Amino acid sequence: MGCTASGKSAVALELARRLGRTEIVTVDSMQVYRGMDIGTAKPSAAERAEIPHHLLDVADPSEEWTVTRWAEAAQAVIAGIEGRGHRALLVGGTGLYFQAAVDGLRPPGRYLEVRAELEQESDTPGLHRRLVAVDPLAASRMEPTNRRRVVRALEVSLGSGRPFSSYGPGLDAYPETPWRLAGLWLPRPVVARRIDDRLDQMVAAGLVGEVERLRPAGLSRTARQALGYREVLAHLEQGRPLDQAVAEAKRRTRAFSRRQRVWWRRDPRIRWYGTSVNPLAVTAQILGDWTHP
Repeated sequence: MGCTASGKSAVALELARRLGRTEIVTVDSMQVYRGMDIGTAKPSAAERAEIPHHLLDVADPSEEWTVTRWAEAAQAVIAGIEGRGHRALLVGGTGLYFQAAVDGLRPPGRYLEVRAELEQESDTPGLHRRLVAVDPLAASRMEPTNRRRVVRALEVSLGSGRPFSSYGPGLDAYPETPWRLAGLWLPRPVVARRIDDRLDQMVAAGLVGEVERLRPAGLSRTARQALGYREVLAHLEQGRPLDQAVAEAKRRTRAFSRRQRVWWRRDPRIRWYGTSVNPLAVTAQILGDWTHP
């Protein structure tokens, strides 16, 4: 795991080659969509022919994909890989999906009518007081002013009829796991440069045309928000100059990479492998750690 454009896919592919009998499971919330190839930096056809890849192209862009659907699919895929006597190598940057696979995390459902009612209330501390009444444990785990968390906890508690806290310890729990977790780290300026270069390459490879081809069938709310796609859609649908759209995509992707760093840093189980320029430089070290007790 690691932030976007840190070279995870290249390192994972090389690890799979050297380990042998290894299949890659992609942990990416956007690479699940068929046709969204250039903008999500999917592995090439040649790479997929060399090493089996899973959980790519499993949904139409018009579908709303969720972590629950991904977790169910991942569980079946991993069982199949291990049943063949192979090992599963998970790689990607969607932190919530990783926790679903590694920790068996199953987020509760959505209760949109309840949420819509809660969103009409502007008094976030007041909503927190309501949460204290129905689920004091969940309320104790969050700041009264953290609107996103308070509303979500109330939504589930009221919508499901059971306390939000009963669904598990939450995202901040890191129990023991049989998985070996490797994080790839590059300096921020290097990642920023790689992000900018990659987006330029995507545009040159036909990203605008890819988005144009996807539009007639419709894109889900989730797919429309994908990095790069939202900005190209603004270019196609609202007439935003392409250079401005690309600049905004770069800015948003860099901000996303910073949020990913914050997410991953919280997990004490991850062993980090750093390099200043070339991500593949850490391959031998990871391999050594994984092939020895």
